[in-house]
Amino acid sequence: MQRDEFFNKDYIPNWLAYAGYALLSIVAVIAIPIMFQQVKWYYVVVAFVLAPVLGFSNAYGTGLTDMNMSYNYGKIALFIFAAWGGRDNGVIAGLVGCGIVKQLVQVSADLMHDFKTGHLTLTSPRSMLVGQAIGTAMGCIIAPLTFLLFYKAFDIGNPDGYWKAPYALIFRNMAILGVEGFSALPKHCLELSAGFFAFSVLINLMRDFLPRKYRDYVPLPTAMAVPFLVGANFAIDMCVGSLIVFAWHKINSKESALLVPAVASGFICGDGIWMFPSSLLSLAKVKPPICMKFTPGS
Repeated sequence: MQRDEFFNKDYIPNWLAYAGYALLSIVAVIAIPIMFQQVKWYYVVVAFVLAPVLGFSNAYGTGLTDMNMSYNYGKIALFIFAAWGGRDNGVIAGLVGCGIVKQLVQVSADLMHDFKTGHLTLTSPRSMLVGQAIGTAMGCIIAPLTFLLFYKAFDIGNPDGYWKAPYALIFRNMAILGVEGFSALPKHCLELSAGFFAFSVLINLMRDFLPRKYRDYVPLPTAMAVPFLVGANFAIDMCVGSLIVFAWHKINSKESALLVPAVASGFICGDGIWMFPSSLLSLAKVKPPICMKFTPGS
C-alpha cells in the first residue's frame, strides 16, 4: 500500500505524453527523409501511427514473460515498408522503418521495466521520467560516437572477421525479401522454415505435456535458435557459463542461487567495458599476442 501511494502521488499528465509524442513525430517526419532520401515523409507518419499499437502489445508481453520482442515487431514494419518502397527504395525504406518502429516499441517496454523497478524501490515516477529524458539525450550523442569508434577501429560486417554483425545481414536480407517476395529465397528455404517452425512447436508441446521426469531432457527451442542467429561464439560462452553454474550449484546451492546473477553481470559488464580500451588499441594498430579462433577443418 505504501509503494502504491508513493508511486501514484507524482501524476504525469496525459497531455504531456501526447504533446511529447506529437513533437518528436514532427521532428522525425522532417529529419528522417533528409537523412535517408529513400524514405518518404508519409512512411515516417505511418511508422509513428503503427508504433503505439505494437508498443502496447510488446510492453504487455514483456511484463508477462520478461522477454522484449521488439525485434519481431520491427520485422512487421520492415516487410511493410520494404514492399511499399519497391525495388528502387524498398531496402533502405524497410530498414529505416524497421528501426523507427523497433526502437519505439522497445523503449515502451523498457520504460515499463523501469517503472516497475521504481515502484519496488519507492522512486518517484516523475524523477524517473526526467532521468529517462536525460539518458535519451545523452544516447543521441554517445551512441553515434560509439558507432563511429567501432566502425573505424574494427572491420564491422566482415563475415570472416570477429565483428560479423549477423543481425545486419539478416535484416538486410529480410528487406530484400520484402522487396522481391518469395522468389528471392534460396531453394527449399520456405519448406525448411516451415519444418523448423513445426519442430519448435512440437518441442514446446512436449515440454508442456510430458511428465516432469522426461520434461527436463527436452531442449529449449529458443536456446537452440540463438546460436543460429549470433554464431557459435555465443553458444560456447553460454555453455562454459552453464557448466560453471552447474558446478557451483553442486558445491553450494544456496550461495549459487544468491550470487550467480551478480557474478554473471560482472562478467558481462567487464567484457563490455573492455571493448573501449580494445578499440583504442586497435586504432593504434596494437594486436593481442594470443588469439584463439575456431576455423573449418579444411
